[in-house]
Amino acid sequence: MITSKELRKKWIDFYVSKGHTDIGAVSLIGDGTTGVMFNVAGMQPLMPYLLGKKHPAGTRLCNVQGCVRTVDIESVGDSSHFTFFEMMGNWSLGDYFKKEKTAWTFELLTQGFGLDKDKLCSTVFEGNESVPRDEETAGFLKELGIAENHIFYLPKQDNWWELEGTVGTPCGPDNEWFYPRHDKPCGPDCGPSCGCGRYVEIGNDVYMQYRKLKDGYELLENKNVDTGFGLDRMLLFLNGLTDGYKTDLFWGAIEYLQKVSGKVYDEDATAQKAMRIIADHTRTGVMLMGDVNGILPSNTGAGYILRRLLRRAIRYCRTLGVDSKEILGVASVFIDEVYNDAYPLLVEKKAYILDELLKEIERFEATLVQGMKEFDKCVNGLERKNAFMAQSNPDYVKETVIGGKQAFRLYDTYGFPVELTEELAAEKGYTVDIEGFNAAFKEHQEISKANVAAAKGGLESHSETAIYYHTATHLLNAALKTLLDRNINQKGSNINDERMRFDFNFPRALTAEEIQAVEDLVNEKIKEDIPVVFCEMPLEQAKRENFTGVFDSKYGDVVKTYSIGEFSKEMCGGPHAEHTGLLGKFKIQKEQSSGAGVRRIKAVLIRE
Repeated sequence: MITSKELRKKWIDFYVSKGHTDIGAVSLIGDGTTGVMFNVAGMQPLMPYLLGKKHPAGTRLCNVQGCVRTVDIESVGDSSHFTFFEMMGNWSLGDYFKKEKTAWTFELLTQGFGLDKDKLCSTVFEGNESVPRDEETAGFLKELGIAENHIFYLPKQDNWWELEGTVGTPCGPDNEWFYPRHDKPCGPDCGPSCGCGRYVEIGNDVYMQYRKLKDGYELLENKNVDTGFGLDRMLLFLNGLTDGYKTDLFWGAIEYLQKVSGKVYDEDATAQKAMRIIADHTRTGVMLMGDVNGILPSNTGAGYILRRLLRRAIRYCRTLGVDSKEILGVASVFIDEVYNDAYPLLVEKKAYILDELLKEIERFEATLVQGMKEFDKCVNGLERKNAFMAQSNPDYVKETVIGGKQAFRLYDTYGFPVELTEELAAEKGYTVDIEGFNAAFKEHQEISKANVAAAKGGLESHSETAIYYHTATHLLNAALKTLLDRNINQKGSNINDERMRFDFNFPRALTAEEIQAVEDLVNEKIKEDIPVVFCEMPLEQAKRENFTGVFDSKYGDVVKTYSIGEFSKEMCGGPHAEHTGLLGKFKIQKEQSSGAGVRRIKAVLIRE
């Protein structure tokens, strides 16, 4: 048996021996430049370098990169779907290309992992009207000794790699590597694409020769190589397993769940599914909260996805018949045993991760019982209606849709993600009116926006004093980002002629020293008497120039920006002081909690 820790090391050691630099992993959380919420591929953080920017570590790189993919959360529960996974990668940035890469992959698979070269199979791009057939790669494969009848030409959907929904990103034909599980073909045309299950995909080498355009492709100046081998999948294959939850990545967590539930993983299909979901979702939750740019459960953005995962895990604890707090034990297995070497930050943040997990468990448990009662009321109401109507009308068609307003009430009042309501409904043979839910959600947003507008962007008046306080919120936001965490953002504010209140995302109370440092930095910028510069510009230009904004959906194509030197650059409707020296002395009066993962600062400006 090969362990996950051994596999990571073997991968890195091999490519370092070929002149590559191990660049380590980056944050799981998308930085906004690629249009996705999470990093979903090992190459994603390297896109600027694949497009021509010089990488400080050189032209040959390798790493093992964590990824999060949530498009098929409902599929988690079978033997092969995971929301968090790791990609073993290596890259050539305008350095070597197809000849060297095919040879190295062949060497690693045959000499490093002991696979039979006579059984190895490979697929290449068959070409289309936009891009020619990849005969070059096929030629190198033949030179290595791969039989011609083990090389398969497949269409774009199989042998072309690009990030869907993006423009300007690198892409190109890929060379995928396969290995047969057995020697019994399903027929004369049995191959990697036939779907019979005989062939296992091991990984792929992408040859990035092109840049994706809106209508086609153009050649890149530098030809790059992007290799991606899934660690989870490779571990499964090398150990001769077919269930991804039986590798050492998950088995410790599964054993823990067996122990606390008294149920056997392989003997109870319902318990097996529950264990898989709890283990997978807890692992992803640990990784997202323990990330260098860690997030917390919330009702928006990436935090909503995290909340959805954790609440699904909590619900399946009930299915398994265990206390939902056992999730903390599962999390500890991942932190202490599985990822302690590869992700040491998890160990450092263990107490914080477990504390935040417990908070989310307690929040959801507090409303889950009532929410389930409300859901049951919805279903029971429909069943009573159906029974009554069927008695009086034999042609009556049973109603099987839970109303959108009911689903929104479950979301708004009881914290049920609509996907959870859909899942619960499906278990009882019902569906959810998603259009109705979206309409109710939109109505709720419009009411909220109207309330915000009524508050004039947080200002109760537009007096000179209130305007100065508004400018002070920008200085405070920048000071918090500078001193505490660059990912801090404003979560709300309220300003009048007497004081300012500012809410921001942060996982803990500030220390007295931190409060003083923030106050001192704001006063330093006031003392510098920096001009506050207003400019209107296209939204995309504002983003390129690093102006920050909290909710992109509220901005139009042209935005108002205010900059206070290079210290603070925000998209904002204004108004503001003309220069910071007008503000007087900034004094923090109180710092406190304002909700889960949100802190509140109350401050005043003292003017002579």
